[in-house]
Amino acid sequence: MTARAMTKLNMVKALNWALLQEMERDPDVLILGEDVGVDGGVFRVTDDLQRKFGSQRVIDSPLAEAAIIGTAVGMALYGLKPVCEIQFSGFAFQCFHQIENHAARYRLRSQGRFHCQMVIRMPYGGGVRALEHHTESEEQFYAHVPGLKMVIPSGPRTARALLTSAIRDPDPVIFFESKALYHAAKEEVPEEPETLPIGTAQVVREGRDLTLVAYGAMLRVAREAADVLQAEDGVETEVLDLLTIAPLDRETIVASVGKTGRAVVVHEAPRSFGPAAEIAASIMEGAFLHLEAPVRRVTANDVSFVGFAREKANVPDVARVVAAARETLAF
Repeated sequence: MTARAMTKLNMVKALNWALLQEMERDPDVLILGEDVGVDGGVFRVTDDLQRKFGSQRVIDSPLAEAAIIGTAVGMALYGLKPVCEIQFSGFAFQCFHQIENHAARYRLRSQGRFHCQMVIRMPYGGGVRALEHHTESEEQFYAHVPGLKMVIPSGPRTARALLTSAIRDPDPVIFFESKALYHAAKEEVPEEPETLPIGTAQVVREGRDLTLVAYGAMLRVAREAADVLQAEDGVETEVLDLLTIAPLDRETIVASVGKTGRAVVVHEAPRSFGPAAEIAASIMEGAFLHLEAPVRRVTANDVSFVGFAREKANVPDVARVVAAARETLAF
């Protein structure tokens, strides 16, 4: 088998590459958002795309999130495939009614006659000491809405592959991008287009003593915690990268916990009613007889995002994950 040509990219470049290749492949794909054209996006994810494809396919919008999504819904019903950028996920409540009331419902509303094929990209999460409304993790809102898919990649390669899949998906996809990961590391990414199935988690580290479940920026924290547990405690930790919050890959989660008997779930969203609660419920329903200890959650606190110097106390870190894992193992 011929080896695939690979290029090392950070997440920003990987996302840009996915957009470029999909726009070259399909003339119905277009980009819409604030500063996505001339400036190339606030994080430069759409850099140089307006020069390549013109202002009718890479459209600078007014500062009006509801208008961005409402316009994109109309485009999608017409047959286009808009990729919208909301500059920060904290701004998306200005357009949540367009997402929940319309984008998520059109397939059901029209009894399958219309699909709302669109992607809504949003930078989310902490780790960069940004201002209020620039650092929240609100994935639980979108995962709760029937008709939406909720995708959160963990690195350059998964970001490129999942964004490609999201653009091709017939249903609306909310696509969260961790700001902390944009320039955190480079990975080898195939030069040819690559996709990943939406709704499928990955086992990124095999283990038999404990399952760590994470996604987005927290995957790196989980992997580092697994290294500490191996080095200091001799614990073989299995690490799952969810990649998709909705639909949730319950089968992979249950299979892993059925093997290890213990689970710790990590995310940046607040604790109460967060994704970890649904994951824990899925484990209880599918692997209850295999559990050796209660499922533990390591999350942000139930407060508005604190930011700046206090941010480190709110976002889960390796020490908190290791402590939760040790308590679970000692139960």
